[in-house]
Amino acid sequence: MSTRAQIAIQTGPDEWAHVYVHYDGYPAHMLPALSRWTPEDILAASEIRQVRADEIEGFENPHDPPIFPRPTREFCHLYIWQGGAWADITPDTP
Repeated sequence: MSTRAQIAIQTGPDEWAHVYVHYDGYPAHMLPALSRWTPEDILAASEIRQVRADEIEGFENPHDPPIFPRPTREFCHLYIWQGGAWADITPDTP
């Protein structure tokens, strides 16, 4: 089973690109895996099968990331670049 996620990257005052991640989107994997990568690296991938510490595995024919006016969670987890590091901003569920 896949744990899908999004990575939201601010590209303008009211513009956030949302990069899709298909596999291993849970925080215990994503936060260490993302720590090596910059927002520019993620944006260059456009659409991601899996983020690993040694590689960003992208789709062969990626779609451009959708743009929203703010970070918006559509899948299990949402990550943003905050204060020079990646952060999980997925709200706790009761």
